[in-house]
Amino acid sequence: MAARQSLFTRVVRATLTKKAARVAPVVAVAFGLGLGAAACGDDTPQEAAVDTTVADVTTTMAAAFPVTVGELTLDAEPQRVVSMSATATEMLFAIGAGDKVVAVDNFSNFPAEVDSLPKIDAYEPSVEAISELEPDLVIISYDPGNLVEQLNALSIPVFTAYAVMNLDGVYEQMEQLGALTGQGDAAADAVATMRAEVKTIIDGVTVQDPPLTYFYELDPTLYSVTSNTFIGSVMSQLGLVSIADGVQEGNDYPQLSAEVIVEKDPDIIFLADVKCCAQSAATVAAREGWGALGAVSNGNIVELDDDIASRWGPRLVDLLAQVAAAIAKVSAGS
Repeated sequence: MAARQSLFTRVVRATLTKKAARVAPVVAVAFGLGLGAAACGDDTPQEAAVDTTVADVTTTMAAAFPVTVGELTLDAEPQRVVSMSATATEMLFAIGAGDKVVAVDNFSNFPAEVDSLPKIDAYEPSVEAISELEPDLVIISYDPGNLVEQLNALSIPVFTAYAVMNLDGVYEQMEQLGALTGQGDAAADAVATMRAEVKTIIDGVTVQDPPLTYFYELDPTLYSVTSNTFIGSVMSQLGLVSIADGVQEGNDYPQLSAEVIVEKDPDIIFLADVKCCAQSAATVAAREGWGALGAVSNGNIVELDDDIASRWGPRLVDLLAQVAAAIAKVSAGS
């Protein structure tokens, strides 16, 4: 197996180790509230599990400033926003706040409007470079090098848009960003549209009994996700069960062995390492022993867009549609 790893895997290893003590109680509370599990993905650090405490918006969605979301209060509507999260970048443009964005992190590559914006290194962000942009709001998804503390020392407000735990968390975060940027009504409209599209897709899926199983590949070293992750919760909405469930107790991003995958013989294989690691249905089929898998012989290997699959933004609708199509294909052949 190739030693090449996706950006996701490198960051998850580091971030989960460093934040384990802080994350554990938060995740426990979240499970207790029935909110699902922590997410993983793209962004600047491709979203390892982090604090996902829901921040209350203390104003109405279209209210005048000041606006408070969680611990952050903005006295005036921001006009110069720096987004250090690719997911947040997509959300900002989706809710009509794109014209306020003056710079983004180097992983933000959608929509096309961001191509012309200044880019800031996501892993080692320069406080000086950010401050020179004179932002009145910086949005991050994690805190590299105590960035929040350094920016706050310069009186630059920061909102941390943590990786979410389920689809409701996506909608919540879009509304929070709408409140913070003065786009509350537009955010509410975007969320309503997204909810409707998601519902249509989910309602159109015929859930199998027993449920279909899947292997979700994060990189060629066979890191995967359990149902107790954001992506796992999305798959569960469509009636799918991860073969990684229960493989490594207490680890929702386990590294599986080829032997385990062959033994569990998933109905569908989802590849979230197409762009990063040049994986495809052909490379999977060429792996030693994988030809015996039903997903391989039946052509049920789904090549995902790494970016969409690793972000919890508005384009999740596209991911859901692709997964639903894969389920329909398997169901038609069974």
